[in-house]
Amino acid sequence: MKWVFSTVALILATLVSGCSSDYVMATKDGKMIMTQGKPEIDKDTGLVKYIDNAGHEVQINGDDISSIVER
Repeated sequence: MKWVFSTVALILATLVSGCSSDYVMATKDGKMIMTQGKPEIDKDTGLVKYIDNAGHEVQINGDDISSIVER
């Protein structure tokens, strides 16, 4: 019975991971930032919020970003 739960968990994880796209943000100083999912831009504060590869939520000043491209 354990293998049923393992199989279902594996299928769900595959489906969920297939639904979100990763992005690359280029900064004006030449850094490349890989994100999990699409970064969100807060128009009120000018900050760009994203999830990094370690799964942490991070914010960066939108003025420091030169481009955001879907991978």
